[in-house]
Amino acid sequence: MATEAGLPDGWSRFDAMGGTERHAAALADPDAHPLMAETMPLMRRSPQTRVIRRALGLSQEEFASRFAIPLGTLRDWEQGRKDPDAAARAYLTVIGRNPAAVIEALRPSG
Repeated sequence: MATEAGLPDGWSRFDAMGGTERHAAALADPDAHPLMAETMPLMRRSPQTRVIRRALGLSQEEFASRFAIPLGTLRDWEQGRKDPDAAARAYLTVIGRNPAAVIEALRPSG
């Protein structure tokens, strides 16, 4: 059921809450816990594939081809459908820090 403004009924309840009530409601929701300083070190940092690719000025197709990454995999990473595994995260870190070395290493020899 929607309100007159077209928003779900939950929004009218949310709008009626004060800041303290909103905070308490967020803490009570197991899917909406805020990040806490003590849990931040436990979070896994993942290289931002899209940021690396754009910094190199490459399309998804160019990046995937140049660095031998399946295009579908790259798209899954960029769209958040999947996270790179540990080896892929390391590879992306190296690409981000020294793309020329990776390009040279992937160049066919002789």
